[in-house]
Order: sequence, then structure tokens, then C-alpha cells
Amino acid sequence: MISWIQRSYQHHFKVVFGVLLAVTIISFIFTIGAAPGIGRAGPKMLRQQFFGHDLSRQGSSDQLFSDASISVQLSLGFGALSGIESADLQRYAYQRTAALALADQIKIPVPTKDDIVAHIKLLPVFAGPEGQFDAGRYATFRDNLKTNPRLSESDITRVVSDDVRITRVQQLLAGPGYVLPVEIREQVVRADSIWTIAIAATDYAAFKPEIPVNEDALKRFFDDNAFRYDVPARVAVDYVEFRAADFVGAVTVTDADVRAYYDENRARFPVPHEKKAEDDKKPGQLTAAVPDKPDADFAVVRPTVEQALKAERAMRLAAKTAADLTVAIYEQRLKPGMPAFNEFLAKSKLTARQVAPFYRETVPPDLGWTPQIVDQALQLAADRPVSDALPSAAGSLVLFWRQTLPTYRPELAQAREHVVADYKENERRKRFVETGRTVHSQLEARLKAGDPIEQAAAAATALKLEVKSLPSFVSRQPPKDIEQFEFGAIGRLESGQLSDFILTEDKGAFVYVKERKLPDLAENTLQYTTARAQLARMNAGLSQSLALNEIVMSELKKSAPDAASRSSDEPPGAGRNR
Repeated sequence: MISWIQRSYQHHFKVVFGVLLAVTIISFIFTIGAAPGIGRAGPKMLRQQFFGHDLSRQGSSDQLFSDASISVQLSLGFGALSGIESADLQRYAYQRTAALALADQIKIPVPTKDDIVAHIKLLPVFAGPEGQFDAGRYATFRDNLKTNPRLSESDITRVVSDDVRITRVQQLLAGPGYVLPVEIREQVVRADSIWTIAIAATDYAAFKPEIPVNEDALKRFFDDNAFRYDVPARVAVDYVEFRAADFVGAVTVTDADVRAYYDENRARFPVPHEKKAEDDKKPGQLTAAVPDKPDADFAVVRPTVEQALKAERAMRLAAKTAADLTVAIYEQRLKPGMPAFNEFLAKSKLTARQVAPFYRETVPPDLGWTPQIVDQALQLAADRPVSDALPSAAGSLVLFWRQTLPTYRPELAQAREHVVADYKENERRKRFVETGRTVHSQLEARLKAGDPIEQAAAAATALKLEVKSLPSFVSRQPPKDIEQFEFGAIGRLESGQLSDFILTEDKGAFVYVKERKLPDLAENTLQYTTARAQLARMNAGLSQSLALNEIVMSELKKSAPDAASRSSDEPPGAGRNR
């Protein structure tokens, strides 16, 4: 029901939402414009006062946003902040501060202990499965506060007390929430109409017309879409790899090393124990626990442990050798491509392997490079030609920059295969749309002649349509098997009407309304009174939000750069040039 009200509200109050959006944007602009440090440095930092809080001071602004964060989490849940944009939280913090300032101005009293308790009992975060206040949840929350170094019970009490006063200010600003009868009736119609519909759908994958390639048309398509075939900048690199397998022979381990490694990593080397057969167990007898025999277990797995230890140390040795190479190159001020660099590699008995130019999407898969290696390769350039030592699946490697090829736009002949494929897909999509329009006319004609939708769809041979009839349903409770784009199409239709050809990425569909029953629009019905109350609350909420936004904007204007106080040693008019 609420979702339908929101859609109706957005549809019929575009001007109001536009004003709200404008107010929000303006206040945000003033927030940015009034921030300190913008423009020419002066002997005195611009201060941004906001209802007694200096937003240019970190501590003062932090308090506003901290209280706003606590308020949001108490109202929406302790994980709510992850889904809220920082700009929305900032806007809420400003409105909250403005509401508290207004509460002081009109002398709204500090809430009593009973007021705070009543407010806490209404917070959803402390509600049980049935929506009622759960004293157990609240007690657990208070216990957790005792071990929370960043949040105390006094913080919660302060925020809740402020929220009680803010709620009273909002109620005063909201007013009764006026709503017109025509808006209520339209909402009831949208939410409580009873629909009986059928959906005739076709699979886009099954639409395979013959599409000849006309050279002139292909050329025009390429000219119009040439940017799609730009080849990004590519980097060409060489690399030297140090395989751990080549260092295993240089690794020596003692019996004590192997045993210590086993003791530290016993979970990695389990020993399969023989279980007593079920037939040997007496009824009711429990299986005896396997005794801990570390010495015996170690003797069984020792070869595996030793191999793992040597492999790990070989990996470390490969990494150290790769790191030593980068240090030596740096100390000798060598650069790839220099004769001295090539001589250094040859003297070190190292061979650099070449990799053809690539960008992120075209890394040769046979390299087996990790994303970290690819990132490092793409960051190499003439002024940074050598990478760090990078871990690889086989050991470690070092990358050397060879060249960077700039972005370029190929000619049609170079990208012809790709262009032809895109051209055919584009033409196929266009023909799919055109065929859908033709079939729509055919379906409408047959439906007006009295044919059922199934018969009309079977006669439209240009598209293979499958018809699905849905049981009657109420708008606010659509069936689970109707897709969103299909459900969205019925709002504009009446009984006996057919929707336009609706397209998605993988299908096309027509929605046919067999029957639409309108709800009772009498003012004493439950649907009417419910819609009136909900729309009134939405209007009231919008009114108080607009009013608070206006107050916020007015306050931020006072400390905007043009109105900010100038330093005493600034010449008159200097502030305007900031």
C-alpha cells in the first residue's frame, strides 16, 4: 500500500518534490561554499556558525553527526548507517540541529523520564518479533553499552531526549497534512483495483531474422559509434620470474624445524584414525574418544610436513631473491632498455620474458597473473619502469616496463568483425521492436473482434508468443510470478485494453487486461480512510521537512562566504574576491 502511495505522490506532486530537491541542493551548496579554506589564504580562517555550533571546528561538527548517527540507528536499526549516503546523514544532522534550536526558541520543555521511557518503547530497534517493545532486547542493549568504549548510556539518554523534543517540533511544523479528495480516490483506485490479466511474452533469443550487411549502412553505423571501438592505452612489459621450485634444493631443514612446524600447524596435517565398526559396538555404547598421540601422528605425516616446510621456505627465498634484484637495479641506477641493464641481467644469469601489449581486459590468461600483478604492470611507465617484487602462484616475479601504447581509434577494416557483430545486433533489436508494433496492431484487431487472447496470440506468427493467464489480484498484492515491468504496464490500462510492446534485455511482452474492477470509493470505507490517513501523514512529513530545510538554508546563508566576517586587517571588499 505504501509503495503505491509513494508512486502516486511522486506522480502528482512533481512540483513539490522539485522544490524540495532544489532546497536540498541549495543548502548543500551553501554548506560547501561556506566551508573554511576555500579561496585565498588569509590571516584568519572563515568560521561557519550553525545554531551555536562552529562547523569549521572538527569537534563541534563531529558531535552533530555523531548524535545524528545514533538517532538514525535507534530509529532504523544498528546496521542502518551502511545504507545511508553521507550527504543524507549530513542533511539529517543539519535538520536535527535546526529543530533543536527551534525547540529552544519556542520553549519546548526538556522531556521527563516518563517521556523518554515512552519514546524508547516505540523505537523499532527494541521491538520483538510481533512489533511490541521487548524488554529483553533493551536490557541486552544496555549491557552492551557497559563494554562499548565509544558509546555510553548518557549518550543514548541525551540523543533520545533530543529526539523527543525534535518530534514535538516536527508535529508542530507538519500541521494536519491536507489532502484533496481526488487524490485519495485516485490512490484507492491504484491500490485496490482488482485485475484479471494475461501476459503474452516472447523470447528475444528466438528472434533470429536474416540481416544482410549493407556496406554503406555499416560505414554509417561505424561513424556514428566509432567511440565504442577505441582501444585503450596498452602497456608492454618484460618480467623475470623466480620459481620457488628452483630454490627447494637450497633449503635445508632439521628434524627440530620440521617438528616445530608440525606443532604450529597440526590442523593442516590430519592423521586418519580407524573408527571402530558400528557392528562391534554394544547397544547404547558411546564411541570412545580418539586419544591424542602427537608423536605417533607426527611420524605418520612427517614426509608431508617436511615437504610443506621446504616449499614455504623456498617461496620466501624466491621472494627475497626478487627483492634483492629490485634493490640492485635501484642502487646501480639501471633502467630497462639500457645496455648496462641487459648486461646486468646476463651477468646475473636472468632471462626477461616479453609480454605483448595489453590492457586490463586483454591480459594473456596463460600468464596466470593475480590482480595485484596486473595492477602493478598497468602502473609502470617511463618514470617508474621497475615494479616491486610481486608474489605469484609459482614464486615471485619482477616486472620491467618496455613501452606504453596510447589509446587509438581503429579504422573500420581493423575492427570490422566487431563492428559487423554490433551492427547486426543493432538491426536485430530494431526489427524486434518493429515486429512487436506490427503484432500489437494484429492483436488489438483480433481482440476487438472478440477473439480470446490465446487465439489472437497464436495467429500472430511473426513472433512466437506464449500466453500466461494470472489469477485475479489486488494492485497492492501483486502475484509473485509477475515481473516488475509487466506489473508496471497495467496502471494505465482499462478492461479490454492491450499494453504496448514492452521490452527488456531478453524478452518482449504484451499485457492484456481481461477485467479491471474498481474499488468502492465511498468516504466511509476502510480503503478510503486508510489512504487519506497515509497521504495526510506523507503531506505532513513533507511540510515539516520543507520547513526545516528552509530554516537550515537560512542559517547556512548567514555564514556563507559573502556574509562571513572579514579579518580586521583585510581591506574593505576583500571578502567578495575570495
